[in-house]
Amino acid sequence: MPEFLTLLPPKEALDKWFSAFEAGKLENEDVQLLQAPGRVTSKPVIAAHDLPEFHRSAMDGYAVQARDTYGASEGLPSYLNVVGEVPMGAIPAFTLKTNQAALIHTGGMIPEGADSVVMLENTQTTRQGEIEVYQPVTANENVILKGEDIHQGQEVIPAGVRLRHAEIGGLAALGFQMVSVAKRPRIGLISSGDEVIPVDKTPLPGQVRDVNEYTLSVLIEQKGGIPIHYGIIPDNPEKLRGAINKAILENDAVLITAGSSASTRDLTSTIIQKAGKPGVLVHGVNVRPGKPTILAVCDSIPVIGLPGNPVSALVIATLFVSPMIERLMGIKQTRPSGPISARLKVNISSMAGREDWIPVKMEELQNEYQVDPIFFKSNLIFNLASADGLMRIPPAVTGFSAGEIVNIYPI
Repeated sequence: MPEFLTLLPPKEALDKWFSAFEAGKLENEDVQLLQAPGRVTSKPVIAAHDLPEFHRSAMDGYAVQARDTYGASEGLPSYLNVVGEVPMGAIPAFTLKTNQAALIHTGGMIPEGADSVVMLENTQTTRQGEIEVYQPVTANENVILKGEDIHQGQEVIPAGVRLRHAEIGGLAALGFQMVSVAKRPRIGLISSGDEVIPVDKTPLPGQVRDVNEYTLSVLIEQKGGIPIHYGIIPDNPEKLRGAINKAILENDAVLITAGSSASTRDLTSTIIQKAGKPGVLVHGVNVRPGKPTILAVCDSIPVIGLPGNPVSALVIATLFVSPMIERLMGIKQTRPSGPISARLKVNISSMAGREDWIPVKMEELQNEYQVDPIFFKSNLIFNLASADGLMRIPPAVTGFSAGEIVNIYPI
């Protein structure tokens, strides 16, 4: 067995532990879309069709041929004949010709012959069936093109992604009703120690309530696992061995609290070592609190012995249990929590008096987060699904310069 309490740095201990059990080994299941938030994709999601499936307007206005607006101004507007209104949710029954316009609403299908949309506020009705255009547009301006968000056959969500509201919205836009995800890992919870009692009991002198069962259960649930409770086991070798062996057989991972200090009464390390191969890999992590942590793998099942002190147990759970659950589920894309500070990689402008929220991609470089804005049209859901967070530009600010530190709100 490894030397008792040979302290390893947390990162080194985690790497050593992770190298001994397989990532993403859980079985898959198909779940309905509304039950999928927080679940992890087990295989890539491929688009069955373009998104959007037709050229559509990005705003309220008039569908036009861009060349008919060239040179338009308030002093010399372009005059166009209005030939109809584009029906929402239907194909226009007309084809737009030169010097013609059609009233269109946000999301409406661009009629045949049109190639752009003039914003409503840049027009004025002069007489029945005619509008003045005060500002020119270019081809495809204010238009979301067919397939501009997603192309048919494109991988829209890789395997190993924890699904958020943005991904769920994207899947709904593509018509998915079910999605394949990794099953939630079963995490066995064992509390040990003669001094530990259930929370519904009144402690006698020397006794403590089992706080860890509750804090760890909540953490497991929040990370996507299912806590399986085995109760409080006394400091009895046979009973503890039986509980640990049973938990290893019935779960994807096992957590044992207490029994990991240097006390001669603590039996956890010896019992884990005999419960399966390779056994204890780390006994002692150079962190405070939580030094006497045990990391083991028993016949492919990760096992961790946490200190009984509730604060120590929660610190170690954050450092080791959370990433273990993510590894079991096959998560390949982790996102920071926040809000956090990050360095902007490019200049970005904003309009004074307006609060802007810009989707961004984040990466960790040189021990800091750096962000790139995602320049997008608001109708394109998968632009948001590809973002790690949102950057706020306050109303009084006209933008940020490259290199500035900005606040990012993860999504």
